[in-house]
Amino acid sequence: MVFEPHRFNPCQQCHTNLRVRAVLDIDSGGRVIGYWNMSEIRRVSERAKPRAKRRARTAKFAVGAVVRHRFYPFRGVVFDIDPVFANTEEWWLAIPEEMRPKKNQPFYHLLAENAETEYIAYVSEQNLLADQSGEPLRHPKLSELFVEGEDGNYRAVYFQAH
Repeated sequence: MVFEPHRFNPCQQCHTNLRVRAVLDIDSGGRVIGYWNMSEIRRVSERAKPRAKRRARTAKFAVGAVVRHRFYPFRGVVFDIDPVFANTEEWWLAIPEEMRPKKNQPFYHLLAENAETEYIAYVSEQNLLADQSGEPLRHPKLSELFVEGEDGNYRAVYFQAH
């Protein structure tokens, strides 16, 4: 759409006196192919207004929190948080459908460990619980990223917000 030049008077600095009475739709050859008056534009724009936004969800666990998985026997320290699912579709589809969490929730990157090994895990918020065991973690990357606090949680040595 293009503003009809003789029907508006824009202020180049603050645009406060901009008055548009009509809008023309012009094709690449310069021919007018559509004309809308302001009442038509208002009616269409009212229908196109987005619905009220949902309140942004805040993460339940912070970077440095010690957590455990709700179903599987592993625990770890949060080292990064995605506000919503941000992994590959292939990863998502590899989760059994009956266990697949919703994508519109925080997902946590963990320095994780189980009885046999240490690894990086990507877990939805609905599948995490605060770990109250008080047992120390042994992940080899832990000392590179965190220092342990008196409360049993970890404080990031270097932290950069997205």
